[in-house]
Amino acid sequence: MNLTRLMALGTLARYGPQHGHQIRRLADLTDVGEWGGVSVGALYRELRAMEREGLVETLRTERVGRRPARTVYAITGEGRLELTSLRAHAIAAVELGPNSLGVALIFAADDIDRRELRDALRARRDRLVIAGRELAAERERGLARGYLSPLESATMRRGEMHIETEVRWHDEMDALLAGDTPLGGSAARRGSAARQALLAMTGAADAGHGDGAGDGDGGADGGAGKQGLN
Repeated sequence: MNLTRLMALGTLARYGPQHGHQIRRLADLTDVGEWGGVSVGALYRELRAMEREGLVETLRTERVGRRPARTVYAITGEGRLELTSLRAHAIAAVELGPNSLGVALIFAADDIDRRELRDALRARRDRLVIAGRELAAERERGLARGYLSPLESATMRRGEMHIETEVRWHDEMDALLAGDTPLGGSAARRGSAARQALLAMTGAADAGHGDGAGDGDGGADGGAGKQGLN
């Protein structure tokens, strides 16, 4: 799924004609590249590609002082159809995206010292707690100052809830590591049923649709806010 196109077309549909720098600025202000899987550096390339495909059109070029000329784009009728399609796919998507922690624990943790692993995971938990507090504070400031819509606030709250769930998992994992239960095993010897269970557990598969995420610009979800701590 091309989330960069979704963000750019949605911005043009909401705010009207914009030049690439304005769209890039909005992406930077919202950190959508960090939590939303949007390739911010590819925005200008995507705008040119969408123009070739008839999804956007050039209205004019603008020049301010000695700055380079900027192309102002508008969404077309075909672009609105594409926006509708991309939005529907993004809302329906349930794949969780890459899980670097799951890969490390399942395939590369055999020779790590138990105490070292516990300390590393505790440090990760601490970073998640900080990220959750920062996200909650940012959301509360936005609500207090009136610049967050209910949808934007709800999306940020979703990110907070993802972090809260991850912190609870860390607490369970810490309790496991505190005991003497053997942690190792060979996934390769347990057959296809075990493989599917591992895929589901690590977020490598969507709900019943194999083990691949969509193509394009990274994970379709990623939550909201600054929570990508793998």
